[in-house]
Amino acid sequence: MARPLRLSDVSTDSAAPGDSPFQTDRTPRDEAPQFVLPLVVRIERDAPPARTDALETAARAVLTILDDPRSTGDGEWAEAMRDWQDARIRKVVRRARGAEWRRAEALPGITVTGKSAEVRVFPPVPLDGWPKDLAKLQVSGTELADPEPPAPADPSGPVIWFSPELDMSAGKSMAQAGHGAQLAWWELSQEERTAWRDAGHPLAVRTATPAHWAELVDSGLPLVQDAGFTEIAPGSCTVVADHPALR
Repeated sequence: MARPLRLSDVSTDSAAPGDSPFQTDRTPRDEAPQFVLPLVVRIERDAPPARTDALETAARAVLTILDDPRSTGDGEWAEAMRDWQDARIRKVVRRARGAEWRRAEALPGITVTGKSAEVRVFPPVPLDGWPKDLAKLQVSGTELADPEPPAPADPSGPVIWFSPELDMSAGKSMAQAGHGAQLAWWELSQEERTAWRDAGHPLAVRTATPAHWAELVDSGLPLVQDAGFTEIAPGSCTVVADHPALR
């Protein structure tokens, strides 16, 4: 069985073997300048998004910026994307409403819309170099709920499976969903990526049953493993990215 890719979180960071962003031990990547991928979720006081939709929209936002022409080749975001991916893979989710959201929308980035959620993803910035309109947004305490249980996931499509054993805030969970989607993207061939893009990057985010989770962790599929710097214990397995092309 193939060894799964593993991603460890340092304020939602990353880590797997060798000089990789998926490595809990210190590597040369730690000596590189560190960047973070900012995501902002719109949470209006009287109309918050459903939790599952917010997680799915955040994951699709990560895929969208990875796949954007500005992020590759000679694109205007390409250097920042390369610098970010050459170091630890960090994502931070903040929340905004009203004028805060409008100021965030004015900055270069991409807004991805779900059924009820809006998430804007921005090109990576240095850890200590956030634009002021993003730096002052709240990062902690983001809580969301599903008004009704989500429908079962389509087993023929991509699914980001969450551990049934962990309790994480919505903001941390959104970043974890983005990690899972990114791991799956990296593992796909160009042809498989094109097919996913052409379909609109569909995916579902669901919590696995205990029995299914045990199977997923040992399946060889991309696995997110948390370093325990925020919210949960070190070494916790949080997310498995199940894409049909990777089974």
